[in-house]
Amino acid sequence: MAEVGRLAGVSQVTVSRALSAPEKVSPETLQRIHDAIERTGYVPNAVAGALASSKSNLIAALVPSVTNIVYSSMLHAFSNIMWGHGYQIMLSETGFDLGREEQAIATHLSRRPDAILLTGKHHSAGARRMLHNAGIPVVEVWDISDTPIDCCVGFSHAEAGLAAADYAVDAGYLKATTITAGDERAVRRRDAFASRFAKRTGTSVGRVEYDISASLGLGRDALTQLLEQGLPPRSVVFCSSDQFAQGVLIEANKRGLKIPEDLAVIGFGDQEFAASTEPGLTSIRIDRQVLGQVAANALVDRFRSAEPLQAVHDIGFEIVRRGSA
Repeated sequence: MAEVGRLAGVSQVTVSRALSAPEKVSPETLQRIHDAIERTGYVPNAVAGALASSKSNLIAALVPSVTNIVYSSMLHAFSNIMWGHGYQIMLSETGFDLGREEQAIATHLSRRPDAILLTGKHHSAGARRMLHNAGIPVVEVWDISDTPIDCCVGFSHAEAGLAAADYAVDAGYLKATTITAGDERAVRRRDAFASRFAKRTGTSVGRVEYDISASLGLGRDALTQLLEQGLPPRSVVFCSSDQFAQGVLIEANKRGLKIPEDLAVIGFGDQEFAASTEPGLTSIRIDRQVLGQVAANALVDRFRSAEPLQAVHDIGFEIVRRGSA
């Protein structure tokens, strides 16, 4: 600031005033200061400004993966609206590790964000304490809860699993297996699916589990395991993600299995490639654009109100029927 003031021919106090209250500085002086800022590349200390004004114009966003289209497309819609209201996004990748999420929350809160977006409703006790004490709006996405930290936007994972089971039974499949990654939301969908399918058919549901994120390779590996165990005819496989499901389709085609006659496949997420697989992948769709937009608008409403206007936003889901089931 001292260097900017020297170049503009004004005091450091005048530079500070021009940045915090430009209407109090003459247009000619303000222009000289802006020219000096451009020449020096000076960036004001936003943290100090936030401490003084209690506003940073930053939104912290924590997601399991920044490369997964499921989260990145939601964030795109979210950030577009927040940008329009003058906010920038600070983004961190947490995986599915509650300890890592807690550390990220502490780091972000030290930067004084105006609000925070979290993925899911399960957080460590330490994370919850920090969020409650921070006194800023919090929106939890990809899940719903009767007791959100502040407000939540998502859908019921258990209901999605139940709907998938009903769809499979109504389509005539009498045997089922699940392929699930290391995500507690995926486990809830799996357990609901298995419970409903077993209740309606009287047969237990097999499972293949992985402690890591889904991939095409693991989907192929899962089907290989199932075939080695002796997969019954007219079976359906319910996958916790479309990546698993696509891997299953690839391996099935390699082995000459007919889909859905020999094996039916249901995915989750309805990613962009789902309609282009062979056959097209039946999947559970969540409108990621709507999710991001509703989450952003919920925060905007919170900035205007001391309490959430609506604590729970259930955007629902849809089963998209294609050739795989």
